[in-house]
Amino acid sequence: MIDATFAALADPTRREVVERLRSEPQRAGALAAAMGMRAPLMSRHLKVLRDAGLVRAEGADDARVRIYRLEPAALAELRAWLDEVEGYWGGQLAAFKAHAEREP
Repeated sequence: MIDATFAALADPTRREVVERLRSEPQRAGALAAAMGMRAPLMSRHLKVLRDAGLVRAEGADDARVRIYRLEPAALAELRAWLDEVEGYWGGQLAAFKAHAEREP
């Protein structure tokens, strides 16, 4: 799932959608208008974000009234992976620092 998350967030437009959804859930049309793009293009971006598990759609089957909101579980999974990687490198850097500061 993390691969899909990274692939979805690799696009700057989709990162902006995530940023906009941080403040409040929104309709696709409102997102498209705020970002100056056509609704079909926004729908494609939202599909990628949905498929990656980053957003969820709530409401009617009619895309014009569907509300999109962030899905915290996908972001938590990404954060856990980043924390793990950061922990590894933090340990490596601490060991290197200790080695470099050791008296000859």
